[in-house]
Amino acid sequence: MNIALLSVSLNVHSTRRIAIEAEKAGHYVELIDHTKCSVKLGDGKPKIFLGEEDVTSEFDAIIPRIGTKVTRHGSAIVKQFEMNGVFSTARSLGITRARNKVRTLQIMARKGIPIPETLFSINPDNIEDQIRLLGGPPVIIKIQEGTQGLGVILAESKKSAKSIIDTFYKMDTSILLQQYVEEANGEDIRIIVIGNKVIASMKRVSERDEFRSNVHRGGQTEAIEISAKERQIALDATKFLGLGVAGVDLMRSKKGPVLLEVNASPGLKGIEAATGINVAKHIIEFVEKNALRKRRK
Repeated sequence: MNIALLSVSLNVHSTRRIAIEAEKAGHYVELIDHTKCSVKLGDGKPKIFLGEEDVTSEFDAIIPRIGTKVTRHGSAIVKQFEMNGVFSTARSLGITRARNKVRTLQIMARKGIPIPETLFSINPDNIEDQIRLLGGPPVIIKIQEGTQGLGVILAESKKSAKSIIDTFYKMDTSILLQQYVEEANGEDIRIIVIGNKVIASMKRVSERDEFRSNVHRGGQTEAIEISAKERQIALDATKFLGLGVAGVDLMRSKKGPVLLEVNASPGLKGIEAATGINVAKHIIEFVEKNALRKRRK
């Protein structure tokens, strides 16, 4: 099978791990830098070019690893592969939904998935009211399209919250506000879902004096057994966004588990090290099963 890894470099750990497992399974795998791809429309069948090379019909499957800064372009490339009948581990619509935190939480709320109390606005004239609606400080302020813990700020006082929120509004930066879940104690859970199965789960604990538990922010990890409810939330969230592979982040609150966000290109380094589970191999097996089925149709 010919597999394209849509990523900027094989030096990215997760991309390299997936490539290694694909080659071990006997597949041809090629890095396709989606930032260097172009789509040509309007003259016969639409074509996808990597530079001047036509890669439209070279692959049976693609595994997108789309960066935050190029979500729109990357998703458009994925969409074109999809329209040409190529199997993708993440549909273009799922990628764009998951990348936008507000859109994800809107879908989850509509589907009855528990989430933290969340508010989004662009009105700089009633910031105090917005903070009050969340029960007052401390509040979490998040850039809507941040990743790896970047653009997530804990405002511990009303004064600091007002200053940060006002600054973002004046910079035309889309943000959301969330109630601070103190009882979580700087811990959250990352669950890897592939297809309709939970493959691995770990607890992430923030460093001292750091409330963000992301591995990229220095968070410590350990394997964890999740509850039946946590498992169902992860499976449902992945399905509702239309993703084949996802990293689902949950937090344990007094009211039970709440969903924080869903990552369409979850990192593998932390979860594989913490659990000893070969997640990359599971991704390739998922591709094998679904790409071959699609090809037979």
